[in-house]
Amino acid sequence: MWRLHRERHLVSRIGWLRAAVLGANDGIVSTASLIVGVAAGSAPKATILLAGAAGLAAGAMSMAAGEYVSVSSQADTEKADLDRERGELATDPAAEERELAGIYRKRGLDHDLARRVARELMAKDALTAHARDELGISEIVSARPLQAAFTSALTFTAGAIMPLLAVVLSPAALVVPVVFAASVVYLALLGAVGARTGGAEILRPTMRVTFWGVVAMGVTAGIGLLIGKVV
Repeated sequence: MWRLHRERHLVSRIGWLRAAVLGANDGIVSTASLIVGVAAGSAPKATILLAGAAGLAAGAMSMAAGEYVSVSSQADTEKADLDRERGELATDPAAEERELAGIYRKRGLDHDLARRVARELMAKDALTAHARDELGISEIVSARPLQAAFTSALTFTAGAIMPLLAVVLSPAALVVPVVFAASVVYLALLGAVGARTGGAEILRPTMRVTFWGVVAMGVTAGIGLLIGKVV
């Protein structure tokens, strides 16, 4: 007896996972870099905390706005393509059927089977068939501006809280090394969790996220130290 086999593919996570990893990574790196840069300039702990908190708020809003605008632009492009395709289907469905059949022939179907598949798919839902196979737009990859904005802002905030917490818990004289070390650990964990969630191998993504975070914090600390000496 045949049983239905329901598969769950990891690619369905790509939309929110990209925004989540980007938001959390940016939250850790930008806030930790800001804190390390200000602390390296010999600022008092209260000023460091204020700078970090302001960076958290500004960064979360910036991430949300940036993701919303960016993904909305993608959604607008998708809508324009779908409107154009809808018009072509209304004015010349036969040409659209031949076009779809041509796509299937390029994928390996013979001429007759490609025409039959194209005809039957268009009879069921012509626009969906063309959106998926001609334009590459599907439910999995279609743009979702609000989801991307909310996910980025939330994960940025979660990431930014980590270095701020390290400031609160560290002695004033050790803010830089404590925040630096804690942020490296947070970044490594983020890389591992992101890779695991996406089904990828863990080591390379973890090293990539950690390395560039260390570079960002190191550069910012150097700039803060130089400017602190000047002023």
